[in-house]
Amino acid sequence: MEEQRELILNGNLRSLLFKFSMPAIIGMLVNALYNMVDTLFVGQGVGPLAISALTIVLPMQIIMMSFGIMTGIGSSSVISRAFGAKDYNKALKSVGSGIVLTVFFSLIFLIPAYIFADKILYFFGASSETFTFAYDYMSIILIGFITYSLVIFANSIIRAEGKPRASMYVMIIGAACNIILDPIFIFILKLGVKGAAIATIISQFISLLFVLAFFISKKSSYILKISHFNPDLKISREIIAVGFPSFILQILSSVIFLIFNKSLVYYGTDMHVAVMGIGLRMTNFIEMPIIGITQGYSTLVSFNYGAKLYTRIKKIFKEAFIWTFIIAGAGFIIMMLFPEQVLGLFTKDKSLIQMGIMPLRIIIIFLPFIGFQVLGGSLFQAIGKAIPALIITLSRQLLLLIPALIVLPIFFNINGIWFAIPVSSFFSIILTSFFVYFQIRKFNELSEVKPMF
Repeated sequence: MEEQRELILNGNLRSLLFKFSMPAIIGMLVNALYNMVDTLFVGQGVGPLAISALTIVLPMQIIMMSFGIMTGIGSSSVISRAFGAKDYNKALKSVGSGIVLTVFFSLIFLIPAYIFADKILYFFGASSETFTFAYDYMSIILIGFITYSLVIFANSIIRAEGKPRASMYVMIIGAACNIILDPIFIFILKLGVKGAAIATIISQFISLLFVLAFFISKKSSYILKISHFNPDLKISREIIAVGFPSFILQILSSVIFLIFNKSLVYYGTDMHVAVMGIGLRMTNFIEMPIIGITQGYSTLVSFNYGAKLYTRIKKIFKEAFIWTFIIAGAGFIIMMLFPEQVLGLFTKDKSLIQMGIMPLRIIIIFLPFIGFQVLGGSLFQAIGKAIPALIITLSRQLLLLIPALIVLPIFFNINGIWFAIPVSSFFSIILTSFFVYFQIRKFNELSEVKPMF
């Protein structure tokens, strides 16, 4: 551990940044690819209305993720602290309790979701043209709800035992299976949207089988007994308490997508929903490696902040920002110069492609600077300043995007929805700059060196 500490405090920052970020970058890219593949194949194999249907179901899928994220993050926190204290029995009880909680919460949500599926979809923005596609997809996706939640939960607790590579393999296996199975079920078996959903739940099940194989192998520290699955009330409360903020953030993301969908249907058409579905998946694909870099960067900042190496923290921030700018900038150039080709990956419908060119260019206006906003929020998390971290994290979506989505369409109709994204991004970047500027000044005062910025 001491050797690792010395490396972090004295090693080459660029090498360290990628060493700590690469597993997360790969994992995030795979996760984004997982979400994008269904839309890509469905768009090519079924049509634009099917893309709209998948976009309408997206808030439901985010809610499905939220339970696994809550129990996974909560359990991994308890497990990591238990391992640190050499309380291995508590760590194993936390795994068992987390599994039981994941299944319990998934079932509680699954049952009413099935019973009221039609009402939920209409509330989410389904029209008479997209309802059948959306229902076919969601009714099958829900079958794999518990499996999906357990896979997400398992990813967190595998990382908690210090096996990030195994966690990465879970996601890679799922994505690879989905990429292989999607064209088989959609094009060869001609099952359309249902085929995409079947491919997804099979891929999730295969991921879960890999998780089970890992747990029963000697590579895992978790040797579970039946007694560990008897939920411990105190541990369960701790798991929920720690994981609940992440659950709320996921629910807020679902609400934002819901507002997007309903606004697009109100001010536009199902085709506009399809355009937004494509745009959001493309920007999400670009943002995922940025979030991966941020995870590695956060670890480096925390270590160096603890060692009071403030000048080194500024260098880490600068290095991370350069790479996030390069990644996002490359995506910006491709989508700005070749929007027709990007849209053409998802659909052959020429009217949808022409309709989507301007919106795609609008929503990516500030994409190159998105890394600055993400890194800024992570900076304050890493140094233990919760309030600035919370304000920055919530600013782009909850504090700025939702009001923009409500107000701008009133004055600019459908164009107001597209502009809501860059407008909220702009003000979020300004807000982040304010907090980061004064924190950098604080670092300069503490280190008593010539300011870098």
